[in-house]
Amino acid sequence: MVRLEHKNILITGGAGFIGSNLCAYFLENNKVVCLDNFATGHRHNIERFLSNPNFTLIEGDIRDFETCEKVATGVDYVVHQAALGSVPRSINDPITSNDVNVGGFLNMLTAARNANVKRFIYAASSSTYGDSESLPKVEDIIGKPLSPYAVTKYVNELYADVFSRTYGIETIGLRYFNVFGRNQDPNGAYAAVIPKFVAQFMNHESPVINGDGNFSRDFTYIDNVIQMNELALLTDNPEAVNTVYNTAFGERTTLNELINGLKEYLSEFDAAIANVPIIYGENRIGDIPHSLASIDKAKQLLGYQPEFSMKQGLKEAVKWYWEKKE
Repeated sequence: MVRLEHKNILITGGAGFIGSNLCAYFLENNKVVCLDNFATGHRHNIERFLSNPNFTLIEGDIRDFETCEKVATGVDYVVHQAALGSVPRSINDPITSNDVNVGGFLNMLTAARNANVKRFIYAASSSTYGDSESLPKVEDIIGKPLSPYAVTKYVNELYADVFSRTYGIETIGLRYFNVFGRNQDPNGAYAAVIPKFVAQFMNHESPVINGDGNFSRDFTYIDNVIQMNELALLTDNPEAVNTVYNTAFGERTTLNELINGLKEYLSEFDAAIANVPIIYGENRIGDIPHSLASIDKAKQLLGYQPEFSMKQGLKEAVKWYWEKKE
């Protein structure tokens, strides 16, 4: 695949899970500015970059417009990952989620426009599909949001569209579907399900599945997400910009299938994990039952070809967590 080269790229939320993987990838051929306030990101994710002359870390908050203007100056592209994720977090504290995800997004988008940035790529979310029951999820058919988080991510798409039409800045939103892989934090109250389950299994603790385990998700390995971000930056097809794309693998996996896969792959490192029992709890408020992406639009307009299936990605992730443990 053609690589983006010799550009100045701002990655907001660059010390987070997805952001730090994007920093690592784009640093190979470009200069990268990382903006993070370390609310959910971690210094250890970017520590190895600090000695790289092509890497600049700026500690700051997207809720501060002056900071946004400072970091946007002189960059070719903005890859906006900074946000407060998690549906439960937004239900517990909708005001902060809105301040960061809507106010911060608007700050960053405005700063990018003022700095004449060539293109603004941003992390959108599959939560935007809300209560729409149609499967697979197609970009132009959405339902009503089911959480404050989903509202904020939909508002991002609306702002991006308005800015493209009104000011001419090129934007592309990537609706992430349950991304997982290296650097994803297993700790904290709002840890994603895969790293949380992995950590529990490695400690011989029983994971708790919300519901009966038949809810399904389109789990997406981090390297597929990196590919989508690069394709979004590289495209010179006018029809491919100022829109949104599902960023997924395009297959559905139930939580029961996920947990069995994790058990199988982790048992190769520790046979006792095969005997760890699973606990089933209540369904979680704001959760959609099933999620499956159509990736036809990304294939057609961006040339997207995901390299890692759910199982391939899960094997890679399990290996990474195990090696990190040791």
